[in-house]
Amino acid sequence: MEQNSIFTIRNREDFLAHALRIFSFQYHNNVIYRSFCNHLGVDTGTVTKLEQIPFLPIEFFKSKKVVSSTGHEEIIFTSSGTTGSQTSKHFVTHLQVYEHSYLKAFTHFYGAIEDYCVLALLPSYLERTGSSLIYMVEDLITKSQHPKSGFFLNEYDCLHQLILELQKTNTKLLIIGVSFALLEFTEKYQLSLQNTIIMETGGMKGRRKELVRQELHHLLKGGFGVSEIHSEYGMTELLSQAYSKGEGIFHCPPWMQVLIRDTEDPLSYQKIGKNGGINIIDLANINSCSFIATQDLGKVNNDGSFEVIGRFDNSDIRGCNLMVL
Repeated sequence: MEQNSIFTIRNREDFLAHALRIFSFQYHNNVIYRSFCNHLGVDTGTVTKLEQIPFLPIEFFKSKKVVSSTGHEEIIFTSSGTTGSQTSKHFVTHLQVYEHSYLKAFTHFYGAIEDYCVLALLPSYLERTGSSLIYMVEDLITKSQHPKSGFFLNEYDCLHQLILELQKTNTKLLIIGVSFALLEFTEKYQLSLQNTIIMETGGMKGRRKELVRQELHHLLKGGFGVSEIHSEYGMTELLSQAYSKGEGIFHCPPWMQVLIRDTEDPLSYQKIGKNGGINIIDLANINSCSFIATQDLGKVNNDGSFEVIGRFDNSDIRGCNLMVL
């Protein structure tokens, strides 16, 4: 199936046409997904709307090989996890699709990566193998072509000196980091940055007490001296990212969309503005599964943007369990 046509999507009708075509392709070529659809009694011939497409619970990536391609995987991305816990595996058979997706999405929201110096503070990801985030950021660092772009493990002093140096030359900066590392940095240094994007990629990863987004962003804005904190929303099981330029309001690239399911009835959907479980359509996942029911809670706004308000706890997860084979 032609893979790059998704990156030409321009409107809702075009998105729907691509989504229905990919749904049919994945039903016929993904054994796990087809079994799941059959379990729900979904007839592919009658599906004409996004809401009629079954969304595979994300837990399947922990126990099954979710693929829609006969090609050999070029890389296997794995999720982080506590000792003894089961991690997700994403078997990626066409890395070019992932590379095209994250580069085109970044350009869509932020412009050419060559305009930035990229400084990455992602210690918890660097300390393990198989991170899709590290793969993306490493490639963005390379494509930025800036001699000072790079990763920083725990070298906060080094990072601080480099930031001050780059501020003197008015270099356009992208500082991307995991929340606990960005917080630790601001507890040691107070800055007032210009021409800089601070982008957090997620929670505390067991390193610190979790904070609500408003509190986290308040602390980071004060520490870096910026007016907004940007965020990246992605996961091991996806090949696309959504971005927030502030206030935790995320926007998807044209080949990605979010629906909100009812937490009590996972096959029904919430109205605009109402909270529920986040279902993601990621058409870049053409060789895996493009329709995923996540464990995140959130809501969709009138303009199609969405907000993440938390995660299911073990008692709430029963809504997903109803769909597990």
